[in-house]
Amino acid sequence: QVQLEESGGGLVQPGVSLIISCKDSGGTFSSYALGWFRQAPGKEREFVAALSWIGESTHYADSIKGRFTISRNNAMNSMYLQMNNVKPSDTGVYYCALGRQYYGEVESGYDFWGQGIQVTVSS
Repeated sequence: QVQLEESGGGLVQPGVSLIISCKDSGGTFSSYALGWFRQAPGKEREFVAALSWIGESTHYADSIKGRFTISRNNAMNSMYLQMNNVKPSDTGVYYCALGRQYYGEVESGYDFWGQGIQVTVSS
């Protein structure tokens, strides 16, 4: 059974780098496509990044393209979001998601979700 837990969030200053992680304790992690989403205060949840099943393809939101990188380590049942040059507009709760048959930016395509982790970018 998939159980996702995010880690690595917190309060950071603009311009720094941050890595957030998501670990699946269920053990079938390698058979899923991966996604990161975020929800800023007062806004709807939005797509951030996606990674295909064997990692050969990625997709990023325009707002973070060139600054964020999604990756996976199947041996560790983990996924990561490397966030560089963070901005106050990156503030929000970040969610990881796993999809059996979907890879992309539509929330309903994902089957499992983490509880979310807060990232706050502020000076």
